Amino acid sequence: MAKASDIFVQCLESEGVKYVFGIPGEENLDLLESLRKSQIKLVLTRHEQSAGFMAATYGRLTGRAGVSLSTLGPGAANLVTTGAYAYLGGMPMLMITGQKPIKKSKQGRFQIIDVCGMMAPISKYTHQLASADNIPSRVREAFRLAEEGKPGAVHLELPEDIAAEQTDSMPIPRSLNRRPLAEHSAIDAAVEKLRKARSPILVIGAGANRAMTTRALTQLIDKFGIPFVTTQLGKGVVDERHPCFVGNAALSADDFVHRALEAADLIVNVGHDLSEKPPFLMVCGGTEVIHIDSRSAEVDALYFPQIEVTGDIADAVCRIGEALNNTTEWDFTRLLAIRESNEVQIAEGADDSRYPLYPQRLVADIRRAMPSEGIVALDNGIYKLWFARNYKAHKPNTVLLDNALATMGAGLPSAMAAHLVYPDRPVIAVCGDGGFMMNSQELETALRLGMHVTVVILRDDGYGMIRCKQTKIGYADFGVSYGNPDFVKYAEAYGARGYRVESAGAFLPLLEHCIKTPGVHVIDCPVDYSENAQILNEELRARSLAV
Repeated sequence: MAKASDIFVQCLESEGVKYVFGIPGEENLDLLESLRKSQIKLVLTRHEQSAGFMAATYGRLTGRAGVSLSTLGPGAANLVTTGAYAYLGGMPMLMITGQKPIKKSKQGRFQIIDVCGMMAPISKYTHQLASADNIPSRVREAFRLAEEGKPGAVHLELPEDIAAEQTDSMPIPRSLNRRPLAEHSAIDAAVEKLRKARSPILVIGAGANRAMTTRALTQLIDKFGIPFVTTQLGKGVVDERHPCFVGNAALSADDFVHRALEAADLIVNVGHDLSEKPPFLMVCGGTEVIHIDSRSAEVDALYFPQIEVTGDIADAVCRIGEALNNTTEWDFTRLLAIRESNEVQIAEGADDSRYPLYPQRLVADIRRAMPSEGIVALDNGIYKLWFARNYKAHKPNTVLLDNALATMGAGLPSAMAAHLVYPDRPVIAVCGDGGFMMNSQELETALRLGMHVTVVILRDDGYGMIRCKQTKIGYADFGVSYGNPDFVKYAEAYGARGYRVESAGAFLPLLEHCIKTPGVHVIDCPVDYSENAQILNEELRARSLAV
């Protein structure tokens, strides 16, 4: 016989868990003691939301469910945003929450809410453990669901009295599991459709990034010279320096990539996810679509593919490439002309000397400073569009942005998780001043853990994305401005190194210094977004239509 909380932790160890991110409460004390005696490291954060972001990002980078921990009630409620973040973003994560004793409690309804009911809409699975004997099967099932198909968040509630029970149950080992392969008939249909096309294009999305299909897609592109577009969550699956890379679908419409998609007579959509802002919209009688993913297509009014190739993505792409021939009629002249125009536009502003910094210069300098394997973790704001468009990702999961829930506050915690997974890679968090302040307290966590992370705060003293939208609609600038602390002193108060960019030319050497100098660095970088609306809403439309 063994204590239930010990068995729970043994189950986590059996799943390969290395870290548990979170904040315990009195309902977790048995579990906390069991963790203390294990090989799993507790990463104590300053807010449950940060713990959830770290666990989700750990899952995104490793493919294995990250684990977050909170107490009941208020602690559990603080995980809701991150559960939605993982659920929509396809990141495997297990949320463990505590609860008062369920068999006998003398505290009435104090702090008690229906946590499982709260988690149900934003998770693939939620369950209250009512017996110690069921712990191994429920933990195994939670991890299985978190990681299979489209990954996502799952939740287990461990009540205080169940954690203290005795049980003779033992952990259930992970089973050997392999993704199913696509049917031959689906492969044949896709190949036949491609043979008849004259100007096909690839769209690489979030599912391809999770499935690590880089080699198969690169071989297909190299063999046939087929142009490709990435979605925001598909950045880096194929090296975006590739001569066939047309661009990233950062904007909803009226960019060069949309002209390319309009010019194509067949779209091969690899790893599509309806949770992500769509790169194109289907219409009846319009361009046909081949859907390649590990899951069948989730049909929407604007997405109804004609051919579905459902199964392991890498295998499907390889088989299509092997069977495809007679492509001499393919003509990519128009698509590649659009690509060249996009490249010219992206290069403009890369050396802009105006101060405060313009986003084009900022993105270009960060790309210059970062090696191919370096990781940029983005918070959410208007700058995300500039990074999606202008920052060429060389490798998968080196640009961590969120184009599903698109929540603020994730930038710094995501960068910290990236450092834990890849301690030898440079890691930069790029945050707006609004997003940074939502979880800035985690600077203390990063310092306590001895991390090497650089935080670039893009300061415009307001919610720039909303201001840009106001400008586009023609509304007055209202309700989006605020004050900020002195970020240099703020960083130093935690024990981090703080810097302020004083000129456009000073940013790159400062960033290079931070990347090569161990420690936690915070850079206050004033930015000028005054031309955002003009460039993103008017100039890109006019220039792309002129190609």
